[in-house]
Amino acid sequence: MRRAGPMAWLLGMVIAAAAEAQAPSVQEIVLYAKPAAVLVTARVDADVALDCGAGRTTVKATPFTETGTGWFIDGRGFVITNAHVVDPSHTVPPWVTQELRKSSIERACVDPVLVHRGLARGQRPDVEEQLRRRVDPARVDVKARPSLIVTLANGKTLPAEVKKFSPPIRLDAGGKPLPDSGRDLALLRIAPGTYPALVLAADMPRIGDELHIIGFPGVVMTHELLNRNAPVEATITNGAVSSFKVDATGQDVIQTDAAAVHGNSGGPAVGPLGSVLGVLTFVSLSRDGDDVIQGFNFMIPARDVRTFLDGTEVAMPSDSAFSVAWRAGVRDLFRGRYASAAARIEEADKLVPGLPDVKRALREAQNPPPQPFPWGWLALGIALVSGATFGILTYRRWQRNRFRIKASEVAKMVESGANPLIVDVRNIEPGQSVRLRIPGALRLTPEALDRGDVPAEAQPDRTVVAYCS
Repeated sequence: MRRAGPMAWLLGMVIAAAAEAQAPSVQEIVLYAKPAAVLVTARVDADVALDCGAGRTTVKATPFTETGTGWFIDGRGFVITNAHVVDPSHTVPPWVTQELRKSSIERACVDPVLVHRGLARGQRPDVEEQLRRRVDPARVDVKARPSLIVTLANGKTLPAEVKKFSPPIRLDAGGKPLPDSGRDLALLRIAPGTYPALVLAADMPRIGDELHIIGFPGVVMTHELLNRNAPVEATITNGAVSSFKVDATGQDVIQTDAAAVHGNSGGPAVGPLGSVLGVLTFVSLSRDGDDVIQGFNFMIPARDVRTFLDGTEVAMPSDSAFSVAWRAGVRDLFRGRYASAAARIEEADKLVPGLPDVKRALREAQNPPPQPFPWGWLALGIALVSGATFGILTYRRWQRNRFRIKASEVAKMVESGANPLIVDVRNIEPGQSVRLRIPGALRLTPEALDRGDVPAEAQPDRTVVAYCS
């Protein structure tokens, strides 16, 4: 077995570095994308006027809220999410009004009487039903006040406006889609600024391609054992493209086995390069419609999102100064270039302060782990210095000996009749005897040679052989 030389070793390092640069790790991809995910909350407050049997009164209804996931498609402040996430506040459909009406009757007409009688909810269902029947539903007036809020990962909340809306799929009693069914997408606008942003994938994924869904599942957001005062951080679930299907309206959807539940709706599914492959739109439910069946969830392809954006201000999405600095910082961090990573991540933190992932990455870049001694680079340096030294010595030896001639070669010249001129220019000190005399050689001192005293026998076409010290 032959041992690879320094050049082969260096070439291997270059190839490995190039491969690493072209294939970011899963951790890098997730860090690229997470800051761009936002929590979308559709809220409907209402003043409800009703008569519980003792005269007309007005109460504030318990707000109706719907949460989902969105993500910045444009760094100027444009967010993509599902239409069904924002629909309660955008159109205030009848079923939302009915929920507000029912909750107000419970709050104003049922709960106070139960408390007065010392009864707990559910203890006397018959009494509760009698109290509800006292209210005339036709005389319950609901004055809704819808609002739409986007919450960034740093906890900052901003009001949002719907700029474009393609309704979700709606089915009639027979399970057929209604004529107003759309692509279930909404484009939101928040206050102009600099925000993280994701890009859409140029091509459709293939079956088996890995993906990562980013979102805010409700089971995590409302878990009783988690701190709700912490900044809103997205959750990542991993999976792959399982299949390609068609929804009830004939539109393409991508099936994935990545876990998703209510609250993930509108979340981006990012691929190996951090670009968005699709947008989660609906999940699979059990036969009774209550439990989510994992492994069978569906996404709107990125190409349909691009079509949806036609005619809007983000038909040509703009990148973000934050995203440019953030991606560069993450890339440097994972390659061990900590000083450069700290500078770029700090730049991103100034543009959008307080993002948890950015703060953690900045601490890691500013406090890097101990690095092992760079034996590889030391070996490369030694190899390069040794090679350069050997080259210099070889060149000097060649320069010094390029006109040297052996005695045997001089003898051959004499025998062949070339008649070379032999000059003895040895430096002989005064009083020093010459041990070796050269037959037929002309004596010329080094000083005379320096003065240019050339013997007459030295013709331009005659070979001169000098014997020196």
